[in-house]
Amino acid sequence: MKKSPVIENISPNCLKHLKAINDTRDMLSGKWKVMIIGSLSFGKMRFSELQTLVDGIGPKMLSKELQELVLNRLVIRNAVDTKPLTVEYELSTLGQTLKPVIEAMADWGEKYRCDIISHIKAT
Repeated sequence: MKKSPVIENISPNCLKHLKAINDTRDMLSGKWKVMIIGSLSFGKMRFSELQTLVDGIGPKMLSKELQELVLNRLVIRNAVDTKPLTVEYELSTLGQTLKPVIEAMADWGEKYRCDIISHIKAT
């Protein structure tokens, strides 16, 4: 099968750009990771607080997603020596760098929602 001229002429910068997008998508893949990061952008939270904010997520899934975020160095897990043991989560320095991305997504989502509502009202 012959490649299209567009594919054959893709610059190394374009390939690098697409690879970076793919890496970001892989890091944030899953239904809940962006919401967890968005919630933690407001500060440290306990597991139960996160579960309340990330509406619809079950404890097993939240635990799994948090483990992956910790493994990928986006979130820090802090065990606080209390009775019973308290665990808090917060964005790491690397995770903090995602705040502008999350804010841009929130801004876009708000504008999109307003646009759709305006369109529905106009019809």
